Amino acid sequence: MGRVIALANQKGGVGKTTTAINLGAGLASLDRKVLLVDVDPQSNTTSGTGLPKTGVSSTTYDLLRGEGGTQAIHPTEFPNLSIVPSTRDLVGAEIELVEVPDREHRLKQALDGIRDSYDFLLVDCPPSLGLLTLNGLCAADEVLIPIQCEYFALEGVTDLMETIERVKITLNPMLEIGGVLLTMYDERTNLSRQVADDIRAHFGRKVFRTVIPRSIRLAEAPSFGKPIMAYDIKSKGAEAYLALAAEILSR
Repeated sequence: MGRVIALANQKGGVGKTTTAINLGAGLASLDRKVLLVDVDPQSNTTSGTGLPKTGVSSTTYDLLRGEGGTQAIHPTEFPNLSIVPSTRDLVGAEIELVEVPDREHRLKQALDGIRDSYDFLLVDCPPSLGLLTLNGLCAADEVLIPIQCEYFALEGVTDLMETIERVKITLNPMLEIGGVLLTMYDERTNLSRQVADDIRAHFGRKVFRTVIPRSIRLAEAPSFGKPIMAYDIKSKGAEAYLALAAEILSR
């Protein structure tokens, strides 16, 4: 059965979508079959893998409505990597699902029917703790939390941890924290080193050994609709995400 990992942090700009795309590509590069599930109405994971943000037939919105099924799965140009894309229609899902019974488990119900076909399913949650993120957490076996190595890095993480604990108690008792990922690390600055030390002191062994560096090439790749491995395989960002994929497999 495929391993479902939700990438979540209600703080924006922490490298969550970058991690979803490039971790997915890293795992795919290591001969694992990977499905990205874009649950963010901003659709950046969708465009970052080369699909348009509009005009896509059958998306995450359809899955949450109990429609679509395997029709919502679209191939990408990267081998072993597929995606369930999102569009701005997903904004309406939170409103439409409010009165739906068992609304927090709609995504889980959809993914349970297809997870056997993949080694990993990576769910990119929106930067909020709303119903879409709850669906991602209820569908997941574990949560990967990206945290940027900047001032106020731990701001809001307490709220996320409390939400994860509430979901575990009331909705998904199997949910675990799969790991905390340090992103946007700049080895030249004392601030990055201090923040990294603080995060490791706070989360202990939950923090991945792999650190994602601040990288212009990583920032450029989404505008070309490519993972960093397809855009610049020799870059430090590509090396880091391949190392992260290998570390996840070793866990």
